[in-house]
Amino acid sequence: MLRVALSDDMRAPDGGTPYDVSLLDEGGLEWDFVPGEEPDLSELDALVALQPYVTARTLERADELCLVARVGVGLDRIDVDACTARGVLVTTGPDGVRRPVAAGTMALLLALAHRVVERDRRMRAGWWSRQELSGVGLRGKTLGLIGLGNVGRDLCVLAEPFELALIATDPYVLEPPPGVELVELEELLRRADFVVCLCPLTEETRGLLDARRLSLLKETAFLVNVARGPIVDQAALTDALRRGRIAGAALDVFEEEPLAADDPLRELENVILSPHAIALTDESYAGCGRSACEAVLAVARGEAPRHLANPKALDHPRLRERLYAQAP
Repeated sequence: MLRVALSDDMRAPDGGTPYDVSLLDEGGLEWDFVPGEEPDLSELDALVALQPYVTARTLERADELCLVARVGVGLDRIDVDACTARGVLVTTGPDGVRRPVAAGTMALLLALAHRVVERDRRMRAGWWSRQELSGVGLRGKTLGLIGLGNVGRDLCVLAEPFELALIATDPYVLEPPPGVELVELEELLRRADFVVCLCPLTEETRGLLDARRLSLLKETAFLVNVARGPIVDQAALTDALRRGRIAGAALDVFEEEPLAADDPLRELENVILSPHAIALTDESYAGCGRSACEAVLAVARGEAPRHLANPKALDHPRLRERLYAQAP
């Protein structure tokens, strides 16, 4: 019987979890929560993880651990190389996040274009004016995607009815979907009316949108970041927003989370802020939970799970022995 735990950040106020983990119950697997930002994994075979850190130090005492199943797709808090060296499989849940993140991104883009949040704030303060705060139509505008993976491709589908021109930059994509033009990053920044960050956080993308690259954006452009905060130089972006150097931004992620109470972004009217939660819907809770549980059940059957981030770990002698032992 595998010993399974969910990271404590998946726990709801009532002590349960909003994520669909019914597959574990149906498979006869007991589970609990494991606390801590860098949890003790020494008593576990499988961790279902939201946002904890899994480091080389974490793994030193995790002799029985064979799986870390992410309920999302970001791996910036998981030391994948250390997991591979220890024979620990790491999986992601792209099927669970694809549509919720794409839909949340589209919602932020529309809210920026129609100045929904600005109008709401002013209305609550007693303001009424139909002539001020004019919005921006989408037809004929250019949407630029930094990253053209699963979410980016789904966003292209959602954007199609709005008649946006679609451009993208992604060094790992050779054949874009129909109607999407691949361009270099700096060309994208110069041309796009809406720029959306969808790439993973890696050493290549950390600080990708620095002050120099942000200065390439049109003064009428909007930036949306639903990927990871450190991809964008937050101080440079704050300065650009404050000076009206760009029209606005919508941020679901930040360099440091949670965002500090005195962060100057909180004072700016031309930015929409979300606490790394724009994709948290019933759809994502269901899809991400089930995807992670499918990975746990695969290992319980002695099988390799889907959506492996480190397939080389399958060659580790310790893991092969564990999987063989689990096989019926």
